Amino acid sequence: MNSNQKAAKIVGVLFILAAVTAIVGLNLYNPILNGPDYLTKGSEHAYQVILGALMELILVVSAVGTAITMFPILRKYNETIALWHVCFRFLEAIIITVGVISVLSLLTLSREFVASGVQDTTSFQASGTLLIAVHDWTFMLGPLFMLGINTMMYSYILYKSKLVPRFISVLGMTGATLVFICALLVMFGVIQQVSVWGGILALPVAANEMILAVWLIVKGFNESANLKGKNYLSL
Repeated sequence: MNSNQKAAKIVGVLFILAAVTAIVGLNLYNPILNGPDYLTKGSEHAYQVILGALMELILVVSAVGTAITMFPILRKYNETIALWHVCFRFLEAIIITVGVISVLSLLTLSREFVASGVQDTTSFQASGTLLIAVHDWTFMLGPLFMLGINTMMYSYILYKSKLVPRFISVLGMTGATLVFICALLVMFGVIQQVSVWGGILALPVAANEMILAVWLIVKGFNESANLKGKNYLSL
C-alpha cells in the first residue's frame, strides 16, 4: 500500500469519526442547551455535558486531520485551493472550539447558580442567554457556512483530478452549495437550523462525506489520475 492509499484510508476514517462525534456531541449537550431549566439541568448532567464537549474536540481534531492529510495529494492538482482548504478548515475548527468553550462556560454558570441558591435568576439568565447564543452562532458558522466553503474546495479538485468517481465530486459540490444556502437562510432567520428544511438542505453534504469516506477506505484514490510533475489544474 503506497502513501496515497494510506492517506485515503486515514481521511475516510476521519470523515466518519467527525460525523459520529458531531452527532453524539450535540445529543449530549441536550440538557444544557434545550429547555427553560438549563441552569439546573446543566449542573445535574455535568459529566454528560463534558463528554459532549470532548466529542466536539475530537470532531475538531478529525476535521483538521482530514485537511492536513489531503493537502499533499490535492496540492498536486491545485496548490492554491488546497492551501485555502487547509486554512478554512482550521478556521472551521476554531469556530467549533469557540462553541465548545461557550458550552463549558455555560456549565460553570449552571454550577454557580446551583451552588449559590439565589432566588433571583435574572443575571444568570442573561449570561446564560448570551452563552447559548454564542454556541448557536458557532454551530451555524462552523458546520454550515465554513463546511460549505471547505466541501466546495476539495470537491472541485477531486472533480478536476478524477481522484474519485465524478458522481461523488458532483454530489460534494451540490451538497456544498445547498449547505451554504442553508447557512445564509439560517443567518437571515428564514429557517431554523434544526428543522425539516435545515435537514433537507444539509443531507446531500452529509451523504457526500459518508460516501466519500467509504470509497476512500475501500478503493482509495484513483492512481491513474495522478498527474506527475503538475502542481495545479487550470480553473
